[in-house]
Amino acid sequence: MQKYFFIALFITSSFTCFSQQIDKDFLLLKQRMDSVASFTAKLVLNVDVSFINMPTKQATLNYNRGKRMKIDAKDFVLLPKRGLDFSLNSLTEYPYITVDRGKEVKNGKLCKVLNIIPIDPKADFSIATVWLDQKAKRLHTTEINTKKDGAYQMALEYQKAKDVLPQKVEVSFEIEKLKIPVNFLGKGSSIDRKKMKDTAVKKGKIYLLLHYISIKMAV
Repeated sequence: MQKYFFIALFITSSFTCFSQQIDKDFLLLKQRMDSVASFTAKLVLNVDVSFINMPTKQATLNYNRGKRMKIDAKDFVLLPKRGLDFSLNSLTEYPYITVDRGKEVKNGKLCKVLNIIPIDPKADFSIATVWLDQKAKRLHTTEINTKKDGAYQMALEYQKAKDVLPQKVEVSFEIEKLKIPVNFLGKGSSIDRKKMKDTAVKKGKIYLLLHYISIKMAV
């Protein structure tokens, strides 16, 4: 009986330890993001990839709290899997801890830097770094190292000081295998297949401009 008591005590202590390693500012940011129940936005997208020529695309973006964002487009939209993850849902889907890395100026903004480390093997990323704008209480930049889909960095710009949702998003990515159906990039698009094949690590940027149609806050 004493043996089982110590095992139970160890497990309880372990979970308590992990729960205490979640940064308070990150939890406040997550709480603020969760205050957005849903939104719909018109999306204007431009691509900067050396071997892809694609004109400006437009789509509709739909978000419901707790779910991945969905894109509705008449034409195919080139967008990495992590391209619109500013809801923090994928980073907090499974148990995790945070590590405080101090302060750093990022794109002219003094930010608090945190590492997000999942403690559940089901998570599809190995480590993430987030730059928090403590003054505005919102997300400034994220960098995610996934297990299978390369590395992504997302920089966010806001229209107003009080806004929790960004107006502009710049996604930078580095991946070895481009898991996107490049044969269906839509009208007016072309691909330099030789250049794509010769490029070991595919790098690029995607620029997103959001025009919000509706935003519903949680009651």
